[in-house]
Amino acid sequence: MIHRLILSTISMLTLATCQNQAVNTQSSSEKTEIKTTPKSTPIKPSKSTEPEMSTGLPPDKEAVRIAEEEKASAASAQAGVVYLKEGENKFLKAYEMNVTFKKMIEDSRCPKDVNCVWAGVATAEVELIGLATRPVTVKLSTVSDANRGYSKAEQFNGYQISLVNVAPETTAAKGYSSLKGNYQIGIKIQKEGAGTSTTERGGTTTK
Repeated sequence: MIHRLILSTISMLTLATCQNQAVNTQSSSEKTEIKTTPKSTPIKPSKSTEPEMSTGLPPDKEAVRIAEEEKASAASAQAGVVYLKEGENKFLKAYEMNVTFKKMIEDSRCPKDVNCVWAGVATAEVELIGLATRPVTVKLSTVSDANRGYSKAEQFNGYQISLVNVAPETTAAKGYSSLKGNYQIGIKIQKEGAGTSTTERGGTTTK
């Protein structure tokens, strides 16, 4: 009888111990689960969407020069002034005409380093062609003098074409003979009836 009581007591102690171990194990598991948190995934920086600069060849100097000349020519045309070198021709889309500075036929201007009684005159020969007109050659001078046959402006195709600049200036060392072939002129083109004087060949009339 005593043996059975002892065995029964041992069995009860063993069961109680197992239950305590199970509770402790469950508690430890819950604590581990609480402490363990998922690691956050690092956010990778997005790649820049800006385009990379290309390392191309340097621009061609001649192409840049031509582009700058064309830009300057277009700006001059918009202002109504066109510059031409001797022997050069240009088609002016804005005025629907082709203009050619054929040659400088006279330059008796007073040299810039000399004192003169008369200022002198320079005369350029210019050829004008419209889209539906035959070529017309006009003589444009730096002064208007009907008695001497000088005229600063001429009419053509509804426009008034006048000489506003002749370069370079003559000097005591370099006159017309030395500068021939190296002249540049500036001509101004205005629509007729724009409130300016209208010049006919051989004289000047004002509207």
